[in-house]
Amino acid sequence: MPIKVLVVDDTIFYRTVVCDILKTFPNVEVVGSANNGAIALSRIKTLKPDLITLDVEMPVMNGLQLMVAINEQGLDVDCLMLSSKTEKGSAITMQALTLGAFDFITKPDASTPADNIRELTTHLRKFISIFEQRLILKRKMGTKGMVKKSGAALAALQTKEILAVSTRAANRTEKSQAVAIGISTGGPNALNILLPKLPAHIGVPIFLVQHMPPMFTASLAKCLDDKCQLKVKEAENGETVVANTVYIAPGGKQMKVASSVGLDKIIRITDDPPENNCKPAVDYLFRSAAREYGSKLTCVVMTGMGSDGQIGMTVAKASGALTIAQDEASCVVYGMPKAVIDAGVADVVAPLDSIDRAIIRTL
Repeated sequence: MPIKVLVVDDTIFYRTVVCDILKTFPNVEVVGSANNGAIALSRIKTLKPDLITLDVEMPVMNGLQLMVAINEQGLDVDCLMLSSKTEKGSAITMQALTLGAFDFITKPDASTPADNIRELTTHLRKFISIFEQRLILKRKMGTKGMVKKSGAALAALQTKEILAVSTRAANRTEKSQAVAIGISTGGPNALNILLPKLPAHIGVPIFLVQHMPPMFTASLAKCLDDKCQLKVKEAENGETVVANTVYIAPGGKQMKVASSVGLDKIIRITDDPPENNCKPAVDYLFRSAAREYGSKLTCVVMTGMGSDGQIGMTVAKASGALTIAQDEASCVVYGMPKAVIDAGVADVVAPLDSIDRAIIRTL
């Protein structure tokens, strides 16, 4: 069954190009297009697409207003944002992801139209392969079995019990002195649920890798800092690690934890190569955290495509760390958590709604 897509953009160039690219994919059916949010809202109801590609700046009803309307009317459609590579564009993208956008891709800014189309084709092809997994899970579980998309709806979900706890986790008496989290597709929305539930004086630092390009991680940090009791910031090279702070790896860089003078730890931001085609990479962070904290570490792998984090979590568990994975039902894409669960290195499996409690129990 093909993925039905509605293309929404007020720029005729992007509407045409995106439609033409998507029509070349054998697993996609372009069911229509719209040049503003109001028309798109009407066509979502009649054409019933699985996915809309969405620009933000549009007349009559912009992209964010359309997403609010989709949530308010309970329409079952996912949104892919097409974002500009600017500070304003990244900030708006964070708002869209908080409202429940599935993911985003950046509009290319290459030197020639041909290069732009080539880059956009690559981004869209990669996204469609990810979205296929989302649809498979959605059809497997049914709409009622999937988590709602908006942050408000997710927060309203009834609390579920933690699904699985290993004997090792149940018998653990050592307390963690740091938490490391790896997350990808669906991450901003999930983090908007998890992090605000953690107490201001949690007593440990939290290191976080979210797969995102440069500039967008700074917007994510600001968005989360406004909502959390903890301080949330984009990590800086050489800064001393302190408790009650969430350090987000900058997009396009690698982040690791290192020893400093005395008992202090510091952040190292490097230009080391990508791992698992990711920069920042979860594996890179987890290895360094395991080296610095050993058995006094909690590692968490959450929603995301691929297997980044599986090798790093294996290393961390071998060092004595307590490991947590998000469950299938609450993931937007069940890739990274599946990899660590299938590898047998997850001590605890928990739904998004319970990961905060699973973390706090280890501290």
